[in-house]
Amino acid sequence: MIRGSIVALITPFHEDGSVNYDRLRELILWHIEEGTDGICILGTTAETPALTVTERDRIVEVSIEAAEKRIPILVGSGSNNTLVAKEQSIKYERMGADGLLVITPYYNKTNKAGMICHFTEIADAVSIPIILYNVPGRTGCSLTYEALKELSQHKNIVGIKEASGDISFVTKVARLTGEDFALYSGNDDMIVPLMAVGGAGVISVAANIIPKEMHRLTMAYLSGNVELAKDMQLKYLEFINALFIETNPIPIKEAMNWVGMNVGKYRLPLYEMEDSTREYLFSTMSVILEEEGMRVVEERMREAV
Repeated sequence: MIRGSIVALITPFHEDGSVNYDRLRELILWHIEEGTDGICILGTTAETPALTVTERDRIVEVSIEAAEKRIPILVGSGSNNTLVAKEQSIKYERMGADGLLVITPYYNKTNKAGMICHFTEIADAVSIPIILYNVPGRTGCSLTYEALKELSQHKNIVGIKEASGDISFVTKVARLTGEDFALYSGNDDMIVPLMAVGGAGVISVAANIIPKEMHRLTMAYLSGNVELAKDMQLKYLEFINALFIETNPIPIKEAMNWVGMNVGKYRLPLYEMEDSTREYLFSTMSVILEEEGMRVVEERMREAV
């Protein structure tokens, strides 16, 4: 079970829109140096729906090779097609993934029994850990507590990334947590509240640019320094909110590029930020990170690679 900060890694692109695999390797190495506790690739923040199958496979291959088992690599293998999700899960396990992130089946929304069967078929097909991903704002559907309670009993289903933003649902899910089932925040603005009810950490967008800080926040809480964790949550709250002022991962990529991390743009249908929201994002970063801090981000990455 991973405890702490797992980065929901972006996919870097060249100026021509092709995947920048060299930069991907550098990002993996940088996160290892920064103390990130795990790396999640091919998730929402990675723009996975806009990637080809060949690109996804190469991203998995490069990430696993770069990590060299020094940090766990979780791979998003979900789909709204159960057969596809199962095939992808088997493939990524064979490629060396340490675990899988499997999203709820979107668009062709199912009922409770169908949801249970979907995840069970995938979990039965592999032998590595699976973290379920509940993000109804993206999928249009949500896991129910009753379905999750049953799924949490499966030996290969070890946790959930909870990104509903519904603290009432989170507290119900927290009743399932223990040595065999972990709760991860899928929202950077709710890390401390979620950990207060037994969460193991966060799968974080903000960790793409402040990985050391997200690691420190989660470790502070886990080690009993609740006051420090609370202070850090509040310190970065406005910046975190700014990272979602437009569709993720547009703002986080803008932020990373602004501090010299050179991760490229995004693929259609994602598009350039509005001038007003970009200005707000950058002004928020200036307040939180300060000019010297921004240079440190760039310098720390350069030193790591």
